[in-house]
Amino acid sequence: MPRTLTTALVVACALIAAAAQAAPVADASGVYVVEPDHTEILFGVSHLGFSTYYGQFPGASGSLTLDAKHPANSKLDISVPMASVMTASPKLNEELAGAQWLDAGKYPTMTFHSTKVVPTGPTTADVTGDLTLHGVTHPVTLKATLNKAADNPMMKTYSAGFEATGHIKRSDFGVKTYVGPIGDDVTLIISAAFNRKPS
Repeated sequence: MPRTLTTALVVACALIAAAAQAAPVADASGVYVVEPDHTEILFGVSHLGFSTYYGQFPGASGSLTLDAKHPANSKLDISVPMASVMTASPKLNEELAGAQWLDAGKYPTMTFHSTKVVPTGPTTADVTGDLTLHGVTHPVTLKATLNKAADNPMMKTYSAGFEATGHIKRSDFGVKTYVGPIGDDVTLIISAAFNRKPS
């Protein structure tokens, strides 16, 4: 489960890269910071085969350098606090943050550093990066889509928003508790908002 969360972080960068790739948004180039109150990193994992159990990681931070004319030059760096893991069960939240799962005390953050952005359409891109979770680093590719890049009337700034999806195996990152009854494959769903820094 926890590794889907990490993937979720990776997804955020993928979204950013996708935005950079959108030719109609030439004004979107610049350096952005994560807007944490409107960014969600969700994970889904099979629970005994009966249902897909979802959770999220609030509190993401990081920066995006977006190059709208040359999206391949875009860069994304995201950090997510593992202790923030949240589900419908307060007891499970504590368990997931503990040593048996994410071990947030020893590995307090999950990070994603983009290494490659490949445009796949006017507003979409495959974003590959190094995802570090539970002390282990593996490359992850996210499917990202730019929702919108424009002046934000509520935030009083220029904003860019993305959606991204990805898949990881939590056992690849050393999170192996109950693999079998609890799914190893983790689906990542990311909805990310970024605010451009003043030039």
